[in-house]
Amino acid sequence: MAMFKEVADIKTADMLDLPVPKANFHNISVKPSEIQKEMVKALAERAEKVHSGAVDASVDNMLKITNDGRKLALDQRLLNPMLPDFEGSKLNACVNEMFKTWEKGKEKRLTQLFFCDLSTPKNDGNFSVYDDIRKKLIEKGVPADEIKFIHEADTEAKKLELFKKVRRGDVRILMGSTQKMGAGTNVQDKLAASSDLDCPWRPSDLEQRLGRSIRQGNSNAEVDVFRFVTEETFDAYLYQLVEGKQKFASQIMTSKSPVRSAEDIDETALSYAEIKMLATGNPYIKEKMDLDIQVQKLKLLKSNFLSEKYSLEDKIIKYYPQRIASMHSRIEGLKADVKTAQEHPKPTDDRFAGMEVKGVFYTEKAEAGKAIIEACKEMNSPDPVPLGAYRGFTTELLFDTVERQYVVRLKGETSRNVPLGEDIHGNITRIDNGIERFEEMLKGAENDLENTEKQFETAKAEAEKPFSKEEELKSKMARLDELNILLNLDKNENEIVGGEPDEGEAQPEKRERDYER
Repeated sequence: MAMFKEVADIKTADMLDLPVPKANFHNISVKPSEIQKEMVKALAERAEKVHSGAVDASVDNMLKITNDGRKLALDQRLLNPMLPDFEGSKLNACVNEMFKTWEKGKEKRLTQLFFCDLSTPKNDGNFSVYDDIRKKLIEKGVPADEIKFIHEADTEAKKLELFKKVRRGDVRILMGSTQKMGAGTNVQDKLAASSDLDCPWRPSDLEQRLGRSIRQGNSNAEVDVFRFVTEETFDAYLYQLVEGKQKFASQIMTSKSPVRSAEDIDETALSYAEIKMLATGNPYIKEKMDLDIQVQKLKLLKSNFLSEKYSLEDKIIKYYPQRIASMHSRIEGLKADVKTAQEHPKPTDDRFAGMEVKGVFYTEKAEAGKAIIEACKEMNSPDPVPLGAYRGFTTELLFDTVERQYVVRLKGETSRNVPLGEDIHGNITRIDNGIERFEEMLKGAENDLENTEKQFETAKAEAEKPFSKEEELKSKMARLDELNILLNLDKNENEIVGGEPDEGEAQPEKRERDYER
């Protein structure tokens, strides 16, 4: 950077000290809903599966999990639009702050900006935080023509016209993403506040957002900057990540002397030690180095072998007997459930067997389907709640936070989850299919029992086997001990080099070494 500054004229904000408004930062954090808490746990489970390689990258990966985490921190409805509008969400907190700012600036027609890079309006009927915020602001009393999305200005001419309206105060709330409303958006004349609903990936994006209002030409002496965070979600992690990136950038791009980089001392020292040993030319050192690596690898192999052996022994004593007993119990339960399904068959014609939902018995399929959808909408927690009964099975309703869908749980001697859709007739068909699959589950459980019993026998045989490279490890460790002794002797001899007599001088009397202590 010092060399770069010799040929480049760099002026940072602290050097220029331009007359710009003072930024008053308001970091508003809100508590997550119970559904958000459970869904964050589900994201952690997904991450564990990805990390362990249990899921293919095309099905799930860390990028998908991170994006879902960002959406969840923004609003739970982005993961499933059927989820309730949580009253304490940061979106609703943002609406309240935006309305307060709008009311305060009525007389002078002061303006404000809103930034969010996720859930931008697409006009495709899907849920968008932009549409939701605009609707809520209009309900509070903000005129619809005073709220505009930057996305509505789809040509350069429309954009310039929109910016003029904001500068005049005709449009008092302008909403957009960093990409569309960053550099080149000169609307600062009456800006009194700016709201960041989500956290962008790059610190430069936060700088761009801030730079729309904290700039010359703003008639306000101070600007309120609101940043909204949902606690216990990805928000805290993302702001920490951006802060780390910003610290790195700030160390380099500064008016002061930039910090110097530091090498990894341990790595450099190790590399140097290896070079030093090889440079001595002692053949024992090369052999010792090779043996050190080989012994280390063998010890690691033995350690892994012993871990697996102890794990197998533990499984032989506890896991397999318990698992087999549990599987026998499950098979008995599934046999009973298959019998229940056979005793309450689905009518072969178009007739409906009848279903109880929330204490009401429905004889019409459409009515039962509607009742299930209504029960979904009434839920305000992902935990299971009683639903009713159908074809000899009791039913529960819950929300699967991993798959982000509502589920009916069929409960007999065992249980089975049936994912729901939005079609009232289709949901009944899905539940019927779920009941029919108890027989399929029974066959699968019987196969699993057979495989587990085979694994039990294999584990017993494997636990008896010794470490295959035990002799190799012993011989190499013995040779390593010999080399260590030889190298220590060499070291002692080398210590008296230079103390030997010159030619012609009398040989000094050799003293015997006394190794006794």
